[in-house]
Amino acid sequence: MMALPGGHHLDSVTLPGQRLHLMQVDSVQRWMEDLKLMTECECMCVLQAKPISLEEDAQGDLILAGGPGPGDPLQLLLKRGWVISTELRRIGQKLAQDRWARVHSMSVRLTCHARSMVSEYSAVSRNSSKEMGQIEKLLMEKCSELSAVTERCLQVENEHVLKSMKACVSETLSMLGQHFGQLLELALTREVQALVRKIDASDNIYTTESTTGNLFSLTQEGAPLCRIIAKVDGVLCLADILTDDSHSEATRAEAAAVVAQVTSPHLPVTQHLSSFMESMEEIVTALVKLCQEASSGEVFLLASAALANITFFDTMACEMLLQLNAIRVLLEACSDKQRVDTPYTRDQIVTILANMSVLEQCASDIIQENGVQLIMGMLSEKPRSGTPAEVAACERVQQKAAVTLARLSRDPDVAREAVRLSCMSRLIELCRSPSERNSSDAVLVACLAALRRLAGVCPEGLQDSDFQQLVQPRLVDSFLLCSNMEESFV
Repeated sequence: MMALPGGHHLDSVTLPGQRLHLMQVDSVQRWMEDLKLMTECECMCVLQAKPISLEEDAQGDLILAGGPGPGDPLQLLLKRGWVISTELRRIGQKLAQDRWARVHSMSVRLTCHARSMVSEYSAVSRNSSKEMGQIEKLLMEKCSELSAVTERCLQVENEHVLKSMKACVSETLSMLGQHFGQLLELALTREVQALVRKIDASDNIYTTESTTGNLFSLTQEGAPLCRIIAKVDGVLCLADILTDDSHSEATRAEAAAVVAQVTSPHLPVTQHLSSFMESMEEIVTALVKLCQEASSGEVFLLASAALANITFFDTMACEMLLQLNAIRVLLEACSDKQRVDTPYTRDQIVTILANMSVLEQCASDIIQENGVQLIMGMLSEKPRSGTPAEVAACERVQQKAAVTLARLSRDPDVAREAVRLSCMSRLIELCRSPSERNSSDAVLVACLAALRRLAGVCPEGLQDSDFQQLVQPRLVDSFLLCSNMEESFV
């Protein structure tokens, strides 16, 4: 996990389901590749005439023995950056434990890693900017300062003096981490810009395909890389790919995957997507078309995931989807097992419907396309395999289906249709039977809200006991009643 300025980390963020051939990442193969670059030795410490640590946790030290392939600055930055951020974290842990011998030996090793990253990147990259040169200088100065001050700490026995020096070491380590994060972000931004320019300038379909795949791989590194892609207008170059029918379906699906990752509501990067608004209508139109023409469930999943995230990003996208008859496209796809065959895909569809249901004109389209019956079916979503990921996806489908039903039931016609299809019975079952909702509190709250909305329109559809326990009390009281149904007080 790689640290960047502002407390961000490079966490892995993935879409569910299997990938297209361009998106497959074999975890064992990735481990084998990384293993070639790692070694359990302390040769750098030996070269610096420092003693090899005899502590028991020294065997866990990993240092980069060789860089990635020549001419691959992005991979160099990611791998070196991961090693350095790991070392920074471990030095902080040893410092908190007052293990000064380990702090010093790891500080020396950190200096070697930082020097290697700077020299290796300079060798494979274009001329660096003045700003990067200044930060490189500051980084190396702080590395030398950290090594020097930790070496002095080894000679001090007075605990009061060590305590004051510990604060100095902590401050130096913090500044070092800040300079490292600034340098890494500058370098990564520069390389991502080069990747985006390569996509923009390419007339070769295979080059575009492979470069888009590289961009998608970067989004898997987490929020900081997604933020950088958004900051350099990477989404705009993807819009050109999505709207160009000369590109293969696989390439357009890959572009949709990048859009889905960069616009994820879980990532704090939306402030960098202001330029995305300029091309949003084109992107939304292209994604709806990709959903309609998708030849596989994987392509549909990626396109619908991008649409779902965009509906969180801006409500104007929901109005665009209404104008593009997206409700019909999505609901028709639900009857096509080739495109919609997993709870992960249905999760994307019901997310779009839930976000669109805030618009009043959405209700008539839902009724016209028999959407209430589809939502009723989603309330009964069950996992096939029982894996935690699939169970969680089914819970999300049930919760969002109930939320959609509650919002749409503002319209009396939708509420009456829901009652006719026995939605109230299913909602009551979900409330009263924890096993039906996998004991999910989120599903319970959504079902109680939907049931109360329907009961306001058609109270005659409820038995007295259901009304008195699930509708009449405060929502929190009904929630506590239903959530405690499995508890035993014996």
